Amino acid sequence: MEYIVMENITKSLKLREGTELEYKSAKGGFPGSFWETFSAFANSQGGVIVLGVKEKSGKFTPDGLTEEQIAAHKKTFWDCAHNKSCVSIPLLTERDVKEHVTEDGIRLLVFLIPKAPYYLCPVYLTLNPFGHTYKRHHEGDYVCSDDEVRQMFSDANNVQHSADSRILTGYSFEDIDTATLRNYRQAYKDRHENHPWNDFDDLRFLESVGAYRKDRTTGKEGFTVAGMLMFGKNSSITDPECCPNFFPDYREHLGDGKDVRWTNRVYPDGTWEANLYQFYSRVLPMLQHALPVPFKLDENQRRKDTTSAHTSLREALGNCLIHCAYTVMGNIVIDRYDDRIVMSNPGTMLVSLEDFWEGGHSVCRNPLLQKMFVFVGVGEKAGSGADIISTGWRENGWQLPTLVEHQMPARVEATLLIEDLVKQQEGETMQKSIQKTTEGTEKYAENHTESDQKTTEEIENNKKSMQKSMQKSMQKSMQKIIELIAITPDITLSEMANRLGMTRNGVDKNIRKLKDQGIIRRIGPDKGGHWEIVEPLSD
Repeated sequence: MEYIVMENITKSLKLREGTELEYKSAKGGFPGSFWETFSAFANSQGGVIVLGVKEKSGKFTPDGLTEEQIAAHKKTFWDCAHNKSCVSIPLLTERDVKEHVTEDGIRLLVFLIPKAPYYLCPVYLTLNPFGHTYKRHHEGDYVCSDDEVRQMFSDANNVQHSADSRILTGYSFEDIDTATLRNYRQAYKDRHENHPWNDFDDLRFLESVGAYRKDRTTGKEGFTVAGMLMFGKNSSITDPECCPNFFPDYREHLGDGKDVRWTNRVYPDGTWEANLYQFYSRVLPMLQHALPVPFKLDENQRRKDTTSAHTSLREALGNCLIHCAYTVMGNIVIDRYDDRIVMSNPGTMLVSLEDFWEGGHSVCRNPLLQKMFVFVGVGEKAGSGADIISTGWRENGWQLPTLVEHQMPARVEATLLIEDLVKQQEGETMQKSIQKTTEGTEKYAENHTESDQKTTEEIENNKKSMQKSMQKSMQKSMQKIIELIAITPDITLSEMANRLGMTRNGVDKNIRKLKDQGIIRRIGPDKGGHWEIVEPLSD
């Protein structure tokens, strides 16, 4: 972020504001709206505020600051940053506040605002977080709802008191679905054949896995939120005492009919006890069936979840269920399409996207749920889940999964593309064949005599037909690039080539065409910038 602003801010000034960039004029004094954007960036993915730039008719022009104004604005910032009646935490250090002089000699004041750690959120204004906490959405700052603020406080308190460890009042063993518990215990036994917990009665077993606990401080004991989510009856889970918004939803979109919303659906329809373990057990086989790689079989000719692709998909589904914020509005949604699987759940990430993909960083919103899934082989505890999810896709040469954090409402969405490599290779082979045939046709047409004009015309028609096929193939490639940019705006050309199975030159050629047609444009420099879709690709 620092490189982008300090080395390329002049280029950025020619562009409009974005999710992580805000310009403000400060000629008349330190802008009061600064702190709303400060809170919004800190509670989202971070961002940059540049003072000394005015906006007129959608264009940004540096109006600059004097040395005296910069010194005054710095003092105002630090005075307010350490005043809790202004903002809850300072967050920035001296190195995050920088002076910048443009090529034209205009002075600007730049604030590099990081994403606040989850345990310091929410970052809010005044002494009251409700109504004074902001998040960033596109180019604007919006006030968080009271539920969003409560969820941030819950996440901040996660280490000592996770939301899923709360002991429920008025719940008994009657709220547990015994069939689910029996299936889980069998799965546990299959992985831990000689473990002493296998001989425990049901209540003691539930206590061992975290579904039932005793609070040594208060003396209260009972079923936990995690235990009810995992093993409970649906009516018990959705009781106001537990998680009233719980509604796991799996939808298949495999038909071509425009009037068909989905071809199959698994959701709490009253025909089964819709708890997490039942949902996971029903949905995982359907998702794994979509993969264009076969299952392996064990010695009893039963399928084994041992291929890297199936393991990756299992891990992705487990992550979606484990890291969901069950106390806020919204529900788990798993969508399966012909060419992709999209998993989304309410809530925000407790680590940055960079830390997630880097691995080794593990902060779990629901540690008891995570423990229960880990006991049956789902969900890693060492922060290596992202690597496991990517491995199966990388080993099969598929486009790597993507992860996006949305606001309004807060959701995390993972997309796993499952295009069959065989079809992809066949398409590439056909394109090469068309190119070779076209070249031969051109040579033949050039050397043909006038007496065979009719044959030449037929060849010319064939050439045009092949060229049309090539254009259609290129159109498809450009559409894939647009879809990839929509999912990952900051993707590099090398990453595009890797994910799409194309050469770098092929990607360059398609990118140039898209830019020439005004379909996409580059925002910012090659390093640290991002792509923007200007308009959809015409058919």
